[in-house]
Amino acid sequence: MSGTLAAIVGGAAGAVALVGIVIALIWFFLSHRRNVSRTSETGSSDPSQVGRHGGIELTLRDTRRFEMEELSVATKNFSDKNLIGEGKFGEVYKGLLQEGMLVAIKKRRGLPSPEFVDEARYLSSIHHRNLVTLLGYCQEQNLQFLIYEYVPNGSVSSHLYDGGQQSQEKLEFKHRLSIALGAAKGLAHLHSLSPRLVHKNFKTANVLVDENFIAKVADAGLRNFLGRADIAGPSSQVAADEIFLAPEVREFRRFSEKSDVYSFGVFLLEMLSGKEATALPSPDSNQNLIEWVQINEDQRIMIKIIDQRLGSSFTPEGMEEFIMLIIRCLDVSSERRPAMSYVVMELDRILEKEMKLTTVMGEEGTPTVTLGSQLFKATR
Repeated sequence: MSGTLAAIVGGAAGAVALVGIVIALIWFFLSHRRNVSRTSETGSSDPSQVGRHGGIELTLRDTRRFEMEELSVATKNFSDKNLIGEGKFGEVYKGLLQEGMLVAIKKRRGLPSPEFVDEARYLSSIHHRNLVTLLGYCQEQNLQFLIYEYVPNGSVSSHLYDGGQQSQEKLEFKHRLSIALGAAKGLAHLHSLSPRLVHKNFKTANVLVDENFIAKVADAGLRNFLGRADIAGPSSQVAADEIFLAPEVREFRRFSEKSDVYSFGVFLLEMLSGKEATALPSPDSNQNLIEWVQINEDQRIMIKIIDQRLGSSFTPEGMEEFIMLIIRCLDVSSERRPAMSYVVMELDRILEKEMKLTTVMGEEGTPTVTLGSQLFKATR
C-alpha cells in the first residue's frame, strides 16, 4: 500500500511540474511575441529602452549619439566664423558633417545626465514636415550638445524686422499666411501626440524657413532640458521672449496647449505688423502692440498697425478674418482661445480664399494682383 501511494503521489507531483513547465513556456512565448510586436511598431531596436513620457517606446534607431571629435571637425573647432546665434540652451554653430550634411549644433556646459539623453531620444523620435528635426546629441567633457537639421533661410523674424537686408524684402500677405499655416501645423502636431507635447518656447525667432520658404518650428521641448533655469540667457533676449508668454504662464508658470496658442497669436501679430510685439503702435502710445490689440478689438482701428510693406496685395475679407483670429488667440482667458487644430483650419481657409480672390489672370495671361487702395472703404 505504501509503495502504491508513493507511486501515486510521485506521479501527481510530476504531472503538476509538467503543467507548470508548459504554462511557463506559453507565457514566455506570448511575452516574447508582444515585445517583438511592440518593437516593430515603433522601430526601436531595443525594447527595453522606455522614455519618461508615458511609457512611449522610443525610435532609438533615429537617435544618433555623436562624438565630440566629429562635432569639433564639423565646426572647425567651434570657430567663431561658424557661430550663427545664441539662445537659452547656449551657443549655436553651423556645422558640416563628414557625410556632407549641414547641421545646427547647440552647445552648453552641463554635467552628464541620463535625463538629458532620455529627453533627446524622445524629441528626436518626433518627425513632421513643419518641425525642425533633432538628429542626435552628445555629452562629453562636461559639455552637452543637441544636433538639429540646418534650415538655410533663417528665422521669420530675420525676414520681418531684424534689421538686415532680409527684413527689407517684401513678404506678401499670401506668403505670410502660408508660413503661418505651416507653423500652425507644426504646433498642432505636437499637441496631437500622446501624451501631448507643449512647445513652451514658441516665438517668431523659432519659426524657420527652408529654401522653399516652408515653415519649420524649432526648439520644441527645449524648456524640458532647461528645467528651472528656463529664464537663462541674455537679459535682452529674456525680455523679448517674455512678451510671447501667456498671462497664466507669466503669473503661475502654467504651460498648456492654450499657452502655445497665445504665443502663436503674438507670432501672427508680428506677421501682421512687421514689427516686434514689444514695439509701440504709435509714437504717442505707452502700450506695446499686444496690450493695444487687447484693448482695441475693432478691425477699423487695427488697420493702423498693418505692415505698410504689404501694400495692397490682400483682400479686406481675408485681412479682417486674419485680424479676428489674432484677437481670439490673444484672449487673456485661456478657455476662450481656440485649439491649434482650429487655427490650422482657419488659416487654411483664409489662405485658400485669398489665393482665389487676389490673383486674377489678365488678358495676356499674366497674373495681376487686385489692388487694395480701397480695401477697407466698405468696412463698418
